[in-house]
Amino acid sequence: METRGFDPNTPNVARLYDYYLGGKDHFPADREAAERLLRVAPEARAAARANRAFLGRAVRFLGRAGITQFLDIGTGLPTRENVHEMAPPGSRVVYVDRDPVVLVHARALLSGDGDTTIVPGDLRRPLEILHNPDVRQAIDFTRPVGVLLAAVMHFIAETEGPGRILATLRGALAPGSYVVMSHGTSDARPEAVRKCVEVYRSTTSPLALRSRGRIAQLLSGFDLVDPGLVWLPEWHPDDTTTVDFGPDTRTSGLLCAVGRKR
Repeated sequence: METRGFDPNTPNVARLYDYYLGGKDHFPADREAAERLLRVAPEARAAARANRAFLGRAVRFLGRAGITQFLDIGTGLPTRENVHEMAPPGSRVVYVDRDPVVLVHARALLSGDGDTTIVPGDLRRPLEILHNPDVRQAIDFTRPVGVLLAAVMHFIAETEGPGRILATLRGALAPGSYVVMSHGTSDARPEAVRKCVEVYRSTTSPLALRSRGRIAQLLSGFDLVDPGLVWLPEWHPDDTTTVDFGPDTRTSGLLCAVGRKR
């Protein structure tokens, strides 16, 4: 299964995200690329925090709905409030990423935690993830599962079949399972969008931003939990985790939704 080799001189999307979140696992090339973007879109830092906060609210929502199995694909570098820390006690959590640096950090953080599993995998090949023996051992696909796709689908080009990927994942899930997705969109702030695409073109994973309509298509076959497909701060906001973007929530740059398999 393909993983990305370590290259400190090419900006890496996981390390860029770590930089936006205030982490320490990045290199000069990552910082330079991030600062180029922040000059035209300074809200990128807040958007990263808002995406992480949405993921936390969604995981806790799934926990209240009875989900105790989570498959987090494109997990990124470990940071505060990881999925296994927010899921109900005793939940089984599988982290999947194709970046070897992410895998090393995750294994170091989670060493000795018997309810978590870390596996290499590429979202572009969902069947390999679903058939991975370690995934099958941790996750019982005859019972509802929460599949987490936080800020990862916008690194899948149209030529790589994003609809096929979602359909494959959906087909493997028992009724009552959920998908959690946040996705960068091209529907707002054209200058910031242009700069984002330009900066990420030089990274390990170029951006494929999509319209609201196209993102909604990817979620077909799932019944969206209210309030549906909305900007990050608009999904089940609370006083402790929601990042305030003021009156224009489009500034967050990402749409998000939680869907339940029919």
